Amino acid sequence: MNESSKSISRRLHTPGFATHYFRGDGIDVGSGSDSLARFAQLFPRIRSVTDFDLPDGDAQDLAKHRDGQFDFLHSSHCLEHVRDPFITLRNWCRVVVPGGYLVVLVPDEDLYEQGVWPSTFNSDHKHTFTFHKPSSWSPVSVNLTSLFAKVGDLAEPVRVEQLHTTFLAGVGRADQTMNPVGESAIEFVLRRR
Repeated sequence: MNESSKSISRRLHTPGFATHYFRGDGIDVGSGSDSLARFAQLFPRIRSVTDFDLPDGDAQDLAKHRDGQFDFLHSSHCLEHVRDPFITLRNWCRVVVPGGYLVVLVPDEDLYEQGVWPSTFNSDHKHTFTFHKPSSWSPVSVNLTSLFAKVGDLAEPVRVEQLHTTFLAGVGRADQTMNPVGESAIEFVLRRR
């Protein structure tokens, strides 16, 4: 719920977002009603943000957008809804110019799903995500290190962070993203080669 909005304050105080990652013309894949475009004025190097959501086509292929059309791509909690995140990330790289950035948030499987599959908090989730765990309880787990390896010829990871500082341990199993500050996610930034 409002995952993009939750990230703004943190990003304004994190080196790279205002100076490198969000610059020029971008696309927000899976923007819904919480688009990065709403906050573009806070990132002075953003020129424009094109929203892309269900009415615009399939987020997996971004077919209506040409190669190298955007300086950056932003996606908050969309990758877990696509059929194949490996194909999707390759296509997302395709639409970004060399030297541009992809900023992607996905739910952390342990903080969000909390050991239960299928998801009890979002029935449209097709995948769970973790970063470099030796094994997972989830039958549909995507290890981000494997995902990065599959796009290694197109992009390199420059930032990966588990967003756990607002996770409340010991409160019982609940969707903590329903509170106004809970992120329960992993954010990664790739630089297009």
